[in-house]
Amino acid sequence: MDLILAAAESNIAEVSVGRPFFILGVSIAFIIFAITYLRLHAFIALILAAMIAGWMIPPAEGQGLFQHFVKTVDLVGTNFGGTAGKVGLVIALASIVGMALLKSGAADMIVRRFMKIFGEKNAGFAMLVSGFFLSIPVFFDTVFFLLVPLARALSLRTGKNFMLYVLAIGGGGAITHSIVPPTPGPLLVGELLSIDLGSVIIAGLIAGILPAIGALYLGKWIDGKMPVPVRETPGSSLAELNDIVSMKDEDLPPFWLSVLPVILPAILIATASFFSMVVDKNLTGIMTLFGGESSFNALNQFIAFLGNKVIALMIGAFIAVFIYIKQAKLSLNSIRDECGPALETAGLIILITSAGGSFGAMIRESGVGPAIEQLGSQFGINYIFLAWAVTAIIRIAQGSATVAMITGAGLMAAVIGDGSGLEYHKLYIFLAVGFGSITLSWMNDSGFWIVCKLSGFTEKETLKSWTVLLTFIAVVGLIETYIISKILPLV
Repeated sequence: MDLILAAAESNIAEVSVGRPFFILGVSIAFIIFAITYLRLHAFIALILAAMIAGWMIPPAEGQGLFQHFVKTVDLVGTNFGGTAGKVGLVIALASIVGMALLKSGAADMIVRRFMKIFGEKNAGFAMLVSGFFLSIPVFFDTVFFLLVPLARALSLRTGKNFMLYVLAIGGGGAITHSIVPPTPGPLLVGELLSIDLGSVIIAGLIAGILPAIGALYLGKWIDGKMPVPVRETPGSSLAELNDIVSMKDEDLPPFWLSVLPVILPAILIATASFFSMVVDKNLTGIMTLFGGESSFNALNQFIAFLGNKVIALMIGAFIAVFIYIKQAKLSLNSIRDECGPALETAGLIILITSAGGSFGAMIRESGVGPAIEQLGSQFGINYIFLAWAVTAIIRIAQGSATVAMITGAGLMAAVIGDGSGLEYHKLYIFLAVGFGSITLSWMNDSGFWIVCKLSGFTEKETLKSWTVLLTFIAVVGLIETYIISKILPLV
């Protein structure tokens, strides 16, 4: 009898572990088939995949089949709206900033200054550094929105290397988005693993250098193998861009004003993150420098308002539009018409992004996270590799790097406890989780579609460039983390 019960329990465990992976496999296969062979729009494919995943999850006890279907559809809609609520305003405002920077000539002025500082030969490095540092305080999606117009203008000036510039911006941004606070993902990972914030920031910055340099060289190689021209995208006319590129420096906005819509939102958001950290950590010494705790708290509330990502981007959008109106001598009616195509582009990206978020939520509902935890506990593998693998699988399954980080860190925190049993510092688990979250950005990742649509790449081109680049960064980061943990365990 005991043997029969043990066998039954084993079968139940296999089903409970196997079902989420089966749902994941079917959903992924459907998305690829729907987009590649049926030629369905990405939004439709992702929404249908979310529904299919939800329908395959066993109904609640006492729930009929049709009730289960209705509940799934409602849940898909709820998660769609939740994702749109998080990213919609940011995407819309950033698209206005990008449009105004391009059409006013501000983007080209920034590019010209970069060219003078770094030289044409090192333009890709300038794009990499810009993406790397701006993604520390600002979400990756926002940074890419703000910088891709510079890549377009730069490529038109040089007549080449558009693929390199896009990958340099995206690669640099993806690294710091995943391993350097105060970006929310790595910030929360550090908290879950109970690691000092200052240590996390320093470790993330140092560990990001080697993968960033590798990303630049891989970007150059991909650009050489698969050069892509600057293409028409909604709200971005090549004829207008070429007219701007041919202008003289004195006919463009000054550099300090041109860069303000990009730099000011980043500064505001970073400052708000810093003030919030001071409050959270109760750093009374810093508060004293601002006139005491009460004065600091009053200032903190004001800074938190300005540093809200929507408010900060709204300020950037107002400045960018002001530059465009002043430069082109436009009326308010004209600027309204100019914003139309940019907002149409933003709307499409919001739809696709939100559909991807809904699909990821339904995959999470299937129980992929606990299934991975159950399998991982059965094998004695190095915790750095386990942290990376768990996070990478969750990332591939549901798309969001932030969700993958939070889930992976939560699982690893339960596994390692206070870290006293480790042969190295918990910082290496932090880095493994961060690099794992970068792995294999594909069609369920909002970043994939943002890079694809804003760059004018096809889905195939994005898979062969962007997806390959991020997977390369993730693997290099894993190897780097493992080797350094052996050389410098910090315990």
